[in-house]
Amino acid sequence: MRVLGWGLPGLFFFLFLLTGAARAQVDFDTQAPYAILMDYESGAVLFQKNADAQIAPASMAKLMTVAVVLDMVERGALDLDDEFFITEHAWRTGGAPSGGSTMFAELGSSVSVDNLLHSVIVQSGNDAAIALAEGIAGSEAAFASIMNEFALDIGLENSHFTNPSGLPDEDMYVTARDLAQLARYIIREFPDYYPVFSVESFEWNGIAQSNRNNLLGMGIGIDGLKTGHTEAAGYGIVVSTEEGGRRLVGVLHGLESSSARTEEARKFMTWGARSFERIPAFAEGAIVGQAKVYGGNIAEVGLVGEGAIDIYLPRGNRRCLSAEIAYQAPILPPVNQGQRLAQLRILCNDQIIQMAPLYAAESVEEGGLTRRATDALFELIFGWL
Repeated sequence: MRVLGWGLPGLFFFLFLLTGAARAQVDFDTQAPYAILMDYESGAVLFQKNADAQIAPASMAKLMTVAVVLDMVERGALDLDDEFFITEHAWRTGGAPSGGSTMFAELGSSVSVDNLLHSVIVQSGNDAAIALAEGIAGSEAAFASIMNEFALDIGLENSHFTNPSGLPDEDMYVTARDLAQLARYIIREFPDYYPVFSVESFEWNGIAQSNRNNLLGMGIGIDGLKTGHTEAAGYGIVVSTEEGGRRLVGVLHGLESSSARTEEARKFMTWGARSFERIPAFAEGAIVGQAKVYGGNIAEVGLVGEGAIDIYLPRGNRRCLSAEIAYQAPILPPVNQGQRLAQLRILCNDQIIQMAPLYAAESVEEGGLTRRATDALFELIFGWL
C-alpha cells in the first residue's frame, strides 16, 4: 500500500489478476518530450511521457475551437451556412498581414461557418479561427471563456485557453492527455464532420493550401487531426489512425522540426498499431473490481470501464501480466453512477503498460447513522484501510 497526499490520507488498493515470469520488452521511446498514445474506444493509455505536464498548445488549440463550434451546430444554435464577418482584427492578427497560417480571407468579407471550419482544420487559418470566435461571442476573450467552460464539461482537467487560434500566450496551456481526450471527443461526437480532417487541400480566395498534417496519404491509416508549432512550444501533432484493427489517438509535442514531427509521429502510430496483441479482459458493463465507500448505504461500489476493456500487450509477453486498481481513499457519499473513481493499471513485471479509467457502476447514497458510526469506528481503529 502506498499513501497518497489528498487532504485525508489516500491509499492504493491492488487487485492482481494474472501472474507470470516472462519479462516484457517495452523498449519503445520517442524523441518528443511530451507524448501519449491512447486507445480510442476505452481511453486506455498504451504509452505516456510527461503526459500531464502543462504545454503551450500552439495551433492544436484550434481543436477546442472546432469542438465548440460543432457542438453549437449539433444543438441547432448555429448553422454551417451562417456567415461571419472578417473584421480588421481577424484580418490583421490572423490574416495575410500576420505572416502566420491564414485562410487569406479578405478584410470586410463574409465567410460561411462551414468554410471557416474547413480553413481551421485543413489550413490552420488563424483568421478563420478568430472570425468564428468573434462571430459567436463578439471577441476572442469572450469565446475563450466558452472554450474553458466547454473543456471542463467534457472532462479536460488541466487546460486553459485564452484565444481560439493557439497564438502564443503565456496563460494558455494544455496537456498531452487533455489533447488526446479532446480528439476522442471530436471523433466520437461529430462522426459526420470528422472526414474534413482528412481533406488533403482547401482553396480560398484563389489560394490552394495543402493539409498541414502530411501524414495523410502515407498508407498507415492516418485520418486526422491537427498539427501545431510556435517557436517557444516546438512542433506538435494530435493524430489518429485505424490501422491494425482499432483506432488509436496519439499526441506528440515539443519536437525540434517539422520533419522530426512527421517521422516521430509515423513511427509512434505504426508502433502502436502493430506492436500489441489484443486480449479481451472485461466486457462492457462488467465489474472490474470494488471500491470501499465510507459512510455509504452500501459498503462497496462496483467499478466498470468506459465500454469494454481490452488489454493491449506487447507481442510475446502474455505470461507477464498483472493488474492493479488504484483510487484515492476515502471515497465518500454521495457517489453518482458513472462518476470516475479509479484507474485500472495493467503491468508486465511491474512496468505499467496500459491504464484505463474506471467508473462507479451504481449510485451510492449516504448511509444511516449506524453505518456512519461503524465506518467512523473502523477508521479510528485501523485508519482508512
